[in-house]
Amino acid sequence: MRRLTALLSLVLLAVLALPAQADDVAMLDWRRALLQTDAAQRSMSELEGQVGSQQQQAQALEQELSQLQQRADSLSDSERQEANRKVAELNRLAGEIMQAQQRSEQQFLQRAEPHLDRAVEQLITRHSVKVLVEPQGVLHAEQQLQDLTSELTQILNTML
Repeated sequence: MRRLTALLSLVLLAVLALPAQADDVAMLDWRRALLQTDAAQRSMSELEGQVGSQQQQAQALEQELSQLQQRADSLSDSERQEANRKVAELNRLAGEIMQAQQRSEQQFLQRAEPHLDRAVEQLITRHSVKVLVEPQGVLHAEQQLQDLTSELTQILNTML
């Protein structure tokens, strides 16, 4: 009888503790928060300035290749060679643009990482968060989780 009473007490305590624990869980999309910062927007604008002419060249080549593809059956050998040269040039430009984007993202993340860590710690402390999850990691939640993403962006804007 004592065991049954103790077991029922434990179950009741666990059920009563569940809502309190749910408040200790929050969601944070740190990637989205970082991308929405003023610093990230400036970094993207700088990158656009660096690779803007290459992107325009790539778009022009894509249009030329699209026109050539429409009449592919009637192309002369020299036109085919020119099309192959344009494809190679487009691939080269795309690779350079991608490398520049990756370098820019890497540099931004290296500068932002220490600030991100401090900002996340601030949020955890401020909201007494015991479990912090990413949106992609939530398979099911009985209730809406507190989303700290926009608050993280605000904190990062003061730091970056």
